[in-house]
Amino acid sequence: MADILVYVPEAGKHAAEVLTLARSLGDVTAIAFDDRSASLASEYGAAKVYRASAEGADDHFVDPKAAVLTDLARKAEPDAFLLPSTDEGKALAARLAVALDNGFLTDVTGLDAEGTATQEIFAGATVTTSKVTKGFTLATVKAGAAAAEPAPSEPVVETVEAETAEADKRVRVVERVDEPAGDRPGLSEADVVVSGGRGVGSAEDFALIERVADALGGAVGASRAATDAGYYPHKFQVGQTGTTVSPQLYVAAGISGAIQHRAGMQTSKVIVAVNKDADAPIFGMADFGVVGDLFAVLPQVLEEAEKRK
Repeated sequence: MADILVYVPEAGKHAAEVLTLARSLGDVTAIAFDDRSASLASEYGAAKVYRASAEGADDHFVDPKAAVLTDLARKAEPDAFLLPSTDEGKALAARLAVALDNGFLTDVTGLDAEGTATQEIFAGATVTTSKVTKGFTLATVKAGAAAAEPAPSEPVVETVEAETAEADKRVRVVERVDEPAGDRPGLSEADVVVSGGRGVGSAEDFALIERVADALGGAVGASRAATDAGYYPHKFQVGQTGTTVSPQLYVAAGISGAIQHRAGMQTSKVIVAVNKDADAPIFGMADFGVVGDLFAVLPQVLEEAEKRK
């Protein structure tokens, strides 16, 4: 059985997916810097948890954590080391690769026991297979690569306390701003996402997208065209340069389906598209498509949703 290291940055859906994928490959040892992450690791089948702490880990950029992960990788000698494919995960993986003189892969959507990874390239237009040829398998895993499946365990917990070198404190975090959570689920965590595109037409008309999302208990998303036009805030953008989502249901209203948008939502389990252009590319990947005016279609969705409450 292979030994798999997993960095668990927070107790969220993406980390749970990485743990589930890792569990399918071998025995999982998780690395967590807080108790909630350690608890998630046990919920998703970790056999061992390194409960790590490092001075300055929360006050500086990723370097203090990278030093800890590097030391643990040397100690554990894993067959694979997986991290969520986030900005932090990629920054950590790059530093690990340099420190260990190891190859690494990013945005992996699948991984087998032999270390062969599946990746979607050119914004998801092409699927390729890759493999690390120097060192162990080091990879960041894209959101939606696996369905999160709990497997409660009672892992062995080892406390790791590391000193932080001055060289790891060159970039300091001077401010953090917590966005108001609101009543809707987070975009990357939601089981239902309702997104609007250029076809919504205005910021005011995005209220309809919000109403549908609320009726379905989901999050609101937007295409880049919609955010660039000022219809909705950029933080809700779904796509290659925005947030990657993988909900059970994705509703794309007034979105043409440019390749950059598809790259951020194509792992959704069920995709429903509403567009008055029958030739819109989004229909090529939709499980269900409605050719029609979203302002005629979505009110009917609202009506049906209200009946079922």
